[in-house]
Amino acid sequence: MPTLEREGEVFILNLGDDENRFNPAFVASVTAALDEVEGAAGPKALVTTATGKFWSNGLDLAWIGENQDLAQGFIDTVHELFARQLLLGCPSIAAIQGHCFAAGAMLATAHDQKVMRKDRGFWCTPEIDIFIPFTPGMAALLQARLPKATAHEAMTMGRRYGGEDAATAGIVDAAQSDKLLMQWAVDRATALANKDGATLKKIKQRMYGDVAAVLRDPAINRLGQ
Repeated sequence: MPTLEREGEVFILNLGDDENRFNPAFVASVTAALDEVEGAAGPKALVTTATGKFWSNGLDLAWIGENQDLAQGFIDTVHELFARQLLLGCPSIAAIQGHCFAAGAMLATAHDQKVMRKDRGFWCTPEIDIFIPFTPGMAALLQARLPKATAHEAMTMGRRYGGEDAATAGIVDAAQSDKLLMQWAVDRATALANKDGATLKKIKQRMYGDVAAVLRDPAINRLGQ
């Protein structure tokens, strides 16, 4: 399960050491971590990482299949998590040390900056290959935070990007070795931690308020549409 620690001005959110799939307990834990970060006083920044093979492998499809009566409400909380991350009132860095797929890729993309391990792991939105159309909110998020040509390729072709390819495509800001990945993320977070949170949040709201509104509209983000 996700854990949150603080090192000086930098919060480290570790998503876990398994596939880190999105189910109600996982989403609630990450949301609580964002609440704690935003509620903290003083300069701050967030680094989100994980341990092992996966950063996140996306939605817990087994849980959704077993809980059809709860699935729509759960998906609404996933969309809200994306909106929270997108508009977070402090700088955020995703340090992607392993595979980052589907909803995991969307959560990473909602961070302000991303760094990916260059010798291991893929970033991918495979919805085209698993017959799951993007919800309007998910599509809006990806199109807002990725270069246009990259969004088209990633969303319609399901391409898997390694770290260096992801950096070239503009999905991540840098590709680093395993040894330098967290150093890059923490150094960048430390350099940005003095940005005023209230001002930053307002800027993000004016940049991405339309995307957040789509994410937060349950009427248009219906499963199976």
